[in-house]
Amino acid sequence: MLEKIKNRCSSTSLRYSYYSKINDIPTKDWNKVNTKNTTFLSLAYLKTLEDTLSETITFRYILFYDKETPVAIAVAQLITFNSAQLKFQEFPCSMGDAIKNTLFKNLDVKVLVCGNLFSCGEHGFLYNSDHLDAKDAFENLSNALREIRKSKNSDKPSFILLKEFWPHSFDTSDYIKDHDFREFKIDVNMVLSIHPNWHTFTDYLASMKTKFRTRAKKVFKKSEAITVKNFSKKDIITFENEINTLYLSVIEKADFKIGKLNASTFKNLKESLGDTFIFRGYFLDQKLVGFTTSFILDQVIDANHIGIDYSYNKKYAVYQKMLYDYVDLAISKKATELRLGRTAEIIKSSVGAKPVAMKLYVRHGNSISNTLLKPLVELISPSEYEVRNPFKLQLD
Repeated sequence: MLEKIKNRCSSTSLRYSYYSKINDIPTKDWNKVNTKNTTFLSLAYLKTLEDTLSETITFRYILFYDKETPVAIAVAQLITFNSAQLKFQEFPCSMGDAIKNTLFKNLDVKVLVCGNLFSCGEHGFLYNSDHLDAKDAFENLSNALREIRKSKNSDKPSFILLKEFWPHSFDTSDYIKDHDFREFKIDVNMVLSIHPNWHTFTDYLASMKTKFRTRAKKVFKKSEAITVKNFSKKDIITFENEINTLYLSVIEKADFKIGKLNASTFKNLKESLGDTFIFRGYFLDQKLVGFTTSFILDQVIDANHIGIDYSYNKKYAVYQKMLYDYVDLAISKKATELRLGRTAEIIKSSVGAKPVAMKLYVRHGNSISNTLLKPLVELISPSEYEVRNPFKLQLD
């Protein structure tokens, strides 16, 4: 067990402790903060990641106390990546040189990430607003993360990164900027609001403009040879090799990769989360040509990881079918929102998703580099994209 660290923050009487193993965390204390058993902050979910990814990622868990009462929790991962993974040639020349020379002098860059590397959203920090206001909460978080960075038991990261916050949280999350964190926005999250009149997938199609409804029907025609199966833990084990290959084919197309899951992770997630984790296999003539995963989060469906054999994608419209199936799932589960994540904005907007801007915060460990970080992050902006509206009427 990592040596427990207790510290008092400057503006409150809180103390905090952090751990490197889920099994060392006082379960009752953690759950007193995570009272709604939020999936991505649940000990069951976090232990699954730790059990399958600890060889490449160092995990840190933080508990904050007001005297003896737990009032906040945080999850962080210490990762190392090679700066060669960053495509500097895609930046303007002067910016690329500035980033390389100022921030990434060493090939191996260590980053302490407060959040979830594998899911977009606010999955790194939770506090009890009855005991703690936002300003004090984020001051405590800043102090605790910086203490981790200085710990003798931890590799010292060059950066501390907080990811990612929804617009409704900006007023509170911006308090972290009082502690030398710089904000920047990333590619939008494509989100489909499920209209209350959509009781079935047919209702959804009926709300579309003729052109987009015709496109959807073409997708169904091209993909009619594909069968879809909800996987059990046993099914994931059976198709382990195929799942890893399909997932890798998607990951390899990503502009930037920091860690990856595998079939073993998906198997453990199915075992620990049960029906709140959905894994679907896409078959063509009994051959697995794709898969999707999703999490049921209260009234939200979080569309997460996918795998595709791209050699079948164009002919059988595999990816487009996956998107429509996500919509169908959200309607059938009576969700209010379907989160489709970043990238592929045009095709996701074609099924009705709209862009939602999200914000991250970063701090460099070196005070001089942190000062230089400000003009650099101001140059970072989300990718340009085109948004389509497939519906007859503007839906709220």
